[in-house]
Amino acid sequence: MTAEAVESRSDRDMRWSALMAAAQMGDARAYDRLLRECLPLLRSICRARLRDATETEDAVQDALLTLHRVRATYDPARPFTPWISAIAERRALDRGRARGRRTGREIELDHAGPIIDPSLPPAERGLERAELRAALRDLPPSQAKALQLAKIEELSLAEASARSGLSVGALKVATHRALHTLRKRLGAP
Repeated sequence: MTAEAVESRSDRDMRWSALMAAAQMGDARAYDRLLRECLPLLRSICRARLRDATETEDAVQDALLTLHRVRATYDPARPFTPWISAIAERRALDRGRARGRRTGREIELDHAGPIIDPSLPPAERGLERAELRAALRDLPPSQAKALQLAKIEELSLAEASARSGLSVGALKVATHRALHTLRKRLGAP
């Protein structure tokens, strides 16, 4: 790295620190300029962590939102680039972890197969739906509510727990029992 490159990075960091300090004082133009100038750095950091272009852009947006939310915590006496880089790095890592969790739970729709067998005549497809509805109606109310919140509405366990009035453990048990009952009744493996 040349002395000019180090000096230009240092100058850039000082300029960004000054822009952020001005933004903290309410200067919207300084804030806009700062965000536009640091966008390539954010993209570079997120692209290094994430291969998918969509995930990269989502991580950049997450970083910008985080920057906006925590901008008052920045200390203008400290370098700006490491601060914003740490934010971008964390948002990219968060995206990567979330994608890893989703990958373990989801399958592509093209590979999922039909929910109701399309080879069945329409009357029999209607029977499958009716049988599923009847099986859902026969579940105990706590199991039906747990299944609705956790699996159909896909709420987090904490959200589903709060809405159902069940503890997280009780919600897990009720959901598991509901799925077991449905599989048994509908003859699914």
